[in-house]
Amino acid sequence: MRPDPYDTGRVRYNHARGDTPGGAAPDPLPSFGAWQDDAEHPEQGPPRWNDDGGDDRRGPRRRIAWGKWIVRGLAASIVIFVLAVIWLAVTAPLSRSLKPPTPPSITLTAADGTPIARRGAIIGAPVDAATLPAHVREAFLAIEDRRFYSHWGIDPRGIARAAWANVGSGGVRQGGSTITQQLAKNAFLDSDRTAARKIREVMIAFWLEAWLSKDEILSRYLSNVYFGDNVYGITAASKHYFGRTPQKLNIGQAAMLAGLVKAPSRLAPTGNLKGARARQAVVVGAMVDAGFLTKREAASVQPQRVLPARTDTLPTGTYFADWVLPTAREVAGDAGTEATVKTTLDRGLQATAERVVRQASLGGLQAAVVAMRPDGEVVAMVGGKDYRSSAFNRAVQAKRQPGSTFKLFVYLAALRAGLTPDDVRDDSPVEIAGWKPRNDDGRYLGPITLRRAFARSSNVVAARLTQEAGVRNVIRAARDLGITTPIPNEATIGLGTAEVSLLELTGAYAAIANGRYPVTPRGVEGNRNASWYEKIAGRDTEMPAKIRDAMRSLLGSSIRGTGRDANLPVDAFGKTGTSQGGRDGWFIGFAGNLVVGVWVGKDDSSPNPGLHGGGIPAQIWRQFMMSALHIPVVVAPPEDELGAPLDNMEGEALDQFGRVLDGAQPTIDDAVDRLRELGIELPQPPEPRRRVPDDRFDRDRLPDDRGPPPEDGPGEDEERYDRF
Repeated sequence: MRPDPYDTGRVRYNHARGDTPGGAAPDPLPSFGAWQDDAEHPEQGPPRWNDDGGDDRRGPRRRIAWGKWIVRGLAASIVIFVLAVIWLAVTAPLSRSLKPPTPPSITLTAADGTPIARRGAIIGAPVDAATLPAHVREAFLAIEDRRFYSHWGIDPRGIARAAWANVGSGGVRQGGSTITQQLAKNAFLDSDRTAARKIREVMIAFWLEAWLSKDEILSRYLSNVYFGDNVYGITAASKHYFGRTPQKLNIGQAAMLAGLVKAPSRLAPTGNLKGARARQAVVVGAMVDAGFLTKREAASVQPQRVLPARTDTLPTGTYFADWVLPTAREVAGDAGTEATVKTTLDRGLQATAERVVRQASLGGLQAAVVAMRPDGEVVAMVGGKDYRSSAFNRAVQAKRQPGSTFKLFVYLAALRAGLTPDDVRDDSPVEIAGWKPRNDDGRYLGPITLRRAFARSSNVVAARLTQEAGVRNVIRAARDLGITTPIPNEATIGLGTAEVSLLELTGAYAAIANGRYPVTPRGVEGNRNASWYEKIAGRDTEMPAKIRDAMRSLLGSSIRGTGRDANLPVDAFGKTGTSQGGRDGWFIGFAGNLVVGVWVGKDDSSPNPGLHGGGIPAQIWRQFMMSALHIPVVVAPPEDELGAPLDNMEGEALDQFGRVLDGAQPTIDDAVDRLRELGIELPQPPEPRRRVPDDRFDRDRLPDDRGPPPEDGPGEDEERYDRF
């Protein structure tokens, strides 16, 4: 017989105490006999063992109650759905279904408030579907969702039809999304094609159907659906393509707009009129199938024409707008779908900058112009000859070698070290650690003042000053004035071998005009980049008046030297620059309340023989300044006025004459240098001959030969002698 499976194999004992009080025999304990399961369940008989070692006497196993679990699952789904709806109501308010899924549209205005550019989508005003003509609503329902008014957010028949069509075509050809689902996707979800997104789309569709009427859902759908050409909403699309409101659309126009929803970017009629008309015919056919049109009415629908693509009254692309847009978006913040940001652009100065670049004899060269106020407000910007042909902004994005315009920082470092414009340095060949700088004209003048060295842009003197002041101090001067681009720790930087942008370099010159540094160029009015903390920390520093005046003196001498073609009849300051091989020509300077930088060169940095900063760049600068500062062209006065005695001059006329005299000597020096450059050396003038006004002296003798004055005391003859 098989052993009892519950038997542990241990020996069973009957335990009794060895003695009891009174010697009485102890009561016998019950014995531990074999387990009597059969006695408790006599009807089951002896145990029957199955192959797994289990007792098979209990009959068939218990079945799972599937019905009960299904009910529980449905209840849990309902709870989850309710929680999801509550979550949607909190995190995705219904107001979002009124907003197109686009970033805010920003309109940029000039300083006078005139719109100058628009960035972002064109968004139409919301519409009420109930007020639209029936054929407008029916065009969208026929092609997008015929059972819109009968389903509850999803259309099982439409899904089945689309699935069957896709299986038959071997790919995704049709979609089963309803108008409610499209609104849910456009307003609340991203465009990824995942099962999770589709589930969220269905849930939101149910939620929208529960809270909005059918007309409200259709109205919101038509108000923010995309129609191509960066146009959102049927109001904007009707005006953009047909020049009318949605209430005045005919059947063909409504059908064409409804057809664009499938592929708006590809079917936009301004670029693909043939495709848009073909899609229009498909929509008209769908309206017939849905019973919205009769065949006779459909046959009378003609292919539609659209307004020709036209230039918007606001420019859609300008160099200034491209540069200022990121800052404008930060200033606008979360301002909804529309925002207006006021910039620092002066429309008159911008037009002047564009005109002088257009009129310049550039040939195959490019040009860039930046004009700003001394505090950094950019009032005009031109990044190239033609924005349509190239949107690359050469005033901001291009990094070029500045040539001698970088000497501004060399001389600033020298002045900080204690030198003055009247100090003398040797303009003769020098060798610095194997490097032999040379002057561009090949001429060396020997000992000259720093003012004259700066005026004639002596490379040798600049190299000597870089070595004397220290390369690190020159770099520090550049950093203090706002240059952020990398600058190598080499002596050659004094000649402008480091690359900078025109905008940044113009800002550095603005610091000299402003007397404070650094000057950060900005294009949004009131957006001063330096915070109060930066000002306290020393980021906005006043330049010592002595150094500022000395720098202005140097820049004033330069504009009468190598920059003479930029000279103005008013106080003006500037510096020329030319990189090796004439690859880049620069002129940067200031006059009045304007600081202007000009660059001329080629995009590929190829050499341009004959190009130098004192040529075309200086001429563009002068043309701009003459117009911007309203400086009249000086006409020579009549001959009789030229002979007017100084005693007749009064007030400002006398002051102006004095300024002319003050500037005459540097002009004469420049003329002598110019003649020497041409190989012409002027002879020294002879000693002047003096007249003897008395017969006692020989008129042919020089005054030095006439002998001592008479010894008989002062008289008429002596008085005449003293007048010699």
